[in-house]
This record gives sequence, C-alpha cells and structure tokens, in this order.
Amino acid sequence: MKRGLITWDSSEIPPAVFNGRLDGVRRALKERDLPALVIYSDMWRSNQARFFSNFMPYFNRALLLISRDTPPTLLCGLSPRVYGWIRSVTTIQDVRPAGNFAEPLFDIAGGRNWTRIGALDLDRFPYDIHEALHGGQVAFVNVESQAVFSPVEDENELTIRRKAAAVAGQILEEEIVQGVGVTDYLFVGNLERRFRRSGAEDLVILITNGRTVPAPPAGVLLEENFSVSVAMEYRGHWVRLSRYHGGAKPKAPGLASYPERMDGSYPYESGGGILQAHHIEFNHNGKRLFYGDTIL
Repeated sequence: MKRGLITWDSSEIPPAVFNGRLDGVRRALKERDLPALVIYSDMWRSNQARFFSNFMPYFNRALLLISRDTPPTLLCGLSPRVYGWIRSVTTIQDVRPAGNFAEPLFDIAGGRNWTRIGALDLDRFPYDIHEALHGGQVAFVNVESQAVFSPVEDENELTIRRKAAAVAGQILEEEIVQGVGVTDYLFVGNLERRFRRSGAEDLVILITNGRTVPAPPAGVLLEENFSVSVAMEYRGHWVRLSRYHGGAKPKAPGLASYPERMDGSYPYESGGGILQAHHIEFNHNGKRLFYGDTIL
C-alpha cells in the first residue's frame, strides 16, 4: 500500500530544489578531494536519501551514489520490476541491482578509477554492508551528516513539514470531538482513512484514556479525557503531534517534557535537535493527558 501512496509532486518540490541540494554535496566532495558520496537508505533510515532524490523505500535497502560529475545512481535491493516506478517518483534515472551492495559499487569505482569514496555517516551503516565495503580495493571515508545534510536550513524542507503539520493538526481537531463513546479501533480507523486520503504515506497512531502512555488501540471505549498521538509521513517528511479531548489546561508543576529529534538520519529519534517534536504530559483529575507539536 505504501508504494501506491508514494509520489513526487514537482510543484511541491521542484527539480531545482534537488539540484541545489546535490550542488551542496558536490561542493563538499570537492573540498574533501572525494569523487563521490554513498548514502545508505532503508524504510526506517530514509531521511537522507529522500532529501537528495525523493527516494523512499517501502521496504528493503539501497545505496544512493552521488558523484561530482555524473547524475546520481541508485543501487537498489528492490525487484527490477519496480525500477520504472522508482524513476517516476524520484529524480533518479540510473537504477541498478544492488547485489551485495559492495560489488556493484566496486565495479562503478573501478570503471571510473576511484580509489576513495565518501560515505555519509559510515559508522551507522548496517554491519553486513559496512564489512563488505571494507573488503575491496576502495577506501571509504566517513563524511559526517552535518557536512551535507542540513534540512533545517532548507526552506523547501521546512515548507513541506509545515504543510504536513497543518494537515495533521486540522484532521485531529476535526476528528477528536467524535471520539468519546466509540471504540478506539473505530476512532483510529476513521483517523487513518482521513490521513491516507490526505496523502500520508506512513502513519503511527497511539491512543490512551489517561491511565497509560499512548499505545495501539485495544478495543476499549474512549472516555472524556483521552489523548491521541500521531506520527505522520507526508511526501517523506515526518511530523508528530499529540492532542487530548476536553477542556483541561496544562499547568506547571507536574509537566513532563519529551523532545524528539526530527532532523537526524532516521525520521525521528529520541533526544534534542534543531528540528524537534516537543511533547508534554500533565495530570488532570487523575488522568495523564498528552499534547505536542513538531516545532518548525
């Protein structure tokens, strides 16, 4: 289903945006005297390759190769039958089978006389790929993500995230008033239908009546003071929001704060970052209520 929802709307993210991002990578490569940069991507660690190409795997793994003087190449673990689809929803035209990832990369390097290649956050590559890359004649040099990957400095990135947050906020505002007295299954199902119809490629919805932290629905009736927490992917851009039903107002003391980083290698990670989802928990009549937004 996710493959059917992934798209590239060039009016939202024009080709010139991707070209500008690639130019930034190429400048960094020139400064480091490297001919190319390889970026690892999978369904969970999708932010970086998506930022440079709009490639968002719905499962499996890939390596995006950005060179200083040729268009990007994707070494893809997906079946060749979806290569046409990949070309239609990304900026990538050169899509090749990945094999064990290392061999086709070595073949490209050999054909272009490369002896050193940059690897974005090399220490965070999966163990098997990391080991395979160190088994050939090409030296891989770690390039830290902050050298080329700066989503918080990219206005288009922020614009799409703001749009995603606005869509999610409006849906929650309109639907949360319908929740009291229905089962959490029904409420979450109605939410998912709204989110999917609004373009969400991926979605996590957690809910609570205030006795626990938000969790997957369990077939219980929703009470007056329930909370719902949503993580939504829109055009590959993740946002997170939490809302509660009722007229309670959060007051200190007794607030618990939960920051999540949204500008890392993964869609969202625990801890601080420049781009954050910030959530609070507070107590109201013995119930735990949750509220939060992605800070843009």
